[in-house]
Order: sequence, then C-alpha cells, then structure tokens
Amino acid sequence: MENKSFTETKVSSEVIFEGHIVKLERDVVTLPNGKETTREVIRHKGAACVVPLMDDYKVVVVRQFRYPFGKVLTEIPAGKMDEGEEPHECALRELKEETGIIPEKLVYIGDLYPSPAYDDEVIHMYIAMDLKFVEPKLDADEFLEVVQMPYQDLKRDVIIGEICDAKTQAAFLKTDYMLFHQKKK
Repeated sequence: MENKSFTETKVSSEVIFEGHIVKLERDVVTLPNGKETTREVIRHKGAACVVPLMDDYKVVVVRQFRYPFGKVLTEIPAGKMDEGEEPHECALRELKEETGIIPEKLVYIGDLYPSPAYDDEVIHMYIAMDLKFVEPKLDADEFLEVVQMPYQDLKRDVIIGEICDAKTQAAFLKTDYMLFHQKKK
C-alpha cells in the first residue's frame, strides 16, 4: 500500500467566537496537494461520561432537556472537564453531582470523538461499578431526572434508535461488549 500523507498544515487562525463552553476558530490550512482552504473548528476542553452499572444490572441514566434538539433525552451521566481536571476526576465528580453515586470501581473504556470533522472534543468513557448512593448536588442551572433503567431495556433503546445520544450509545455498547462478548483470557 502506498504511503500517503493526508496531513493538513495550519497557515493562520482567527477566533470567531469564545463562549463559556466552546471557542470557534477559522483556520486557513494547506492541503496535501498544496492548495489552501479554510477549516472552522470548535475547540472544547473535553468531557467524561460514565455507565453506572448496578449489581442487579440496572443502569443509572439521566433524563434532561437538551435545548439544541428541543426535547428531553435519556443519557448516561456526563459533563465537561474543569480547567486542569483529569478525566477520571471529572467522571467521578459528574457522577456524584448528577446522580449521587460514588463508585467503588471506575474502569476506563476509551475515548470518543463525537464530531471530528469540525470539533476537537474528546469524551473519556468509563464504567462505574459497586455503587454507593448519596445525595446528588446538581448545579444551579441543571434540571434532570435520575432513572434506574433495566440493562436490556437500555440495550434495546440504543439499538432501535430511541436513545440517539452518541456518548450513551458508544459507552453502553462498549460496556456490553466488555461484559458479555469479549473472550476471557
């Protein structure tokens, strides 16, 4: 197979917008063929998400209104990383804040690039097990419902497209594979 470079090289960059969660940049890049074009890139600090798996094989999910889609979505607990925060710290913080869960075991299962064509966000995915429940501490602007969903119901809803959230789909399907389909060594 021929060794080709697909690398694009940044020539210049301009910040178009800087908000609390994202920054939008317009970059001029040189393509592999030498021509120039523009790329609009959303810069994001990153996030973590968690599949909280109970001993009875229920998964703790949250239901919350998502403004861009104008409806309530079912998702696994997640949130953006604070400045200087490690991904596992973010996962533990968000899990406790949103659901009141403190896990005995937190297992890293990989990273997700939700929209790599225009966004540099990385979502770090985890499974939480051996769960202890305390009082959740939602942010002042956070409104959600915590639901314990039977594992097979969540699996069905992901497969049939009832749950469309990318991080929930990816993290849950990885969890399912790791728990039930990966060959034991």
